[in-house]
Amino acid sequence: MQKILIVEDDRLIAELERDYLEANGFAVQIAFNGTEGLRLAETQEYALLLLDVMLPGVSGFEICRAVRRNKNVPVIMVTAKKDDVDKIRGLGLGADDYVVKPFSPSELIARCRAHIQIHERLSNGGSAGAERPIEVRELKILPLSRRVFVGGREVALARREYELLLFLASNPEIVFSKETLFERIWGEVSLGDTATVTVHINRIRDKIEKDPSHPEYIETIWGAGYRFTAD
Repeated sequence: MQKILIVEDDRLIAELERDYLEANGFAVQIAFNGTEGLRLAETQEYALLLLDVMLPGVSGFEICRAVRRNKNVPVIMVTAKKDDVDKIRGLGLGADDYVVKPFSPSELIARCRAHIQIHERLSNGGSAGAERPIEVRELKILPLSRRVFVGGREVALARREYELLLFLASNPEIVFSKETLFERIWGEVSLGDTATVTVHINRIRDKIEKDPSHPEYIETIWGAGYRFTAD
């Protein structure tokens, strides 16, 4: 049974989330403060983390940041805040999705299932057969094992960061608009929500580029989008 960690200080909301998740076949563990949530997230294995943003002790943002240093697990942020800056910050720290309260329980379940399935497919899919790396200058991507190296040093990417980099590197010298990238990687119509793509591109550059302000791999084509340069 897949296990989900809920980190939520509002007991009623946490128990509502738990009840719906358990009714849909998930095992659930709850932490009612950020300190305990961080301890559990770092020491135990989960299929997905459901993090409130505003928590006593340690914020959901801090938990997400800490987990992303060492683990590859789907993370959904849950918050009452509707400001774009909070959404961008959460996604920028490596969260896979962002749900604003009040939310539909059925929508939450659907998002949890989708992110777990995508994670499992990426982790297990293609395990048979030889690894065919993508190598461009000092960058090396191993698609089957989902590992990225720059100059021989392994770089840790969040799932969406990895998917975005892999997609661009697999289609070199083609300019993709932010809207197209959002639809390809997030599987949704952007509806103007292209800031998510920009945040992820910037985080990828911070990790793989020698000078992120003058990128050599992911080039910005002003007014058009982004292009992966393989030459």
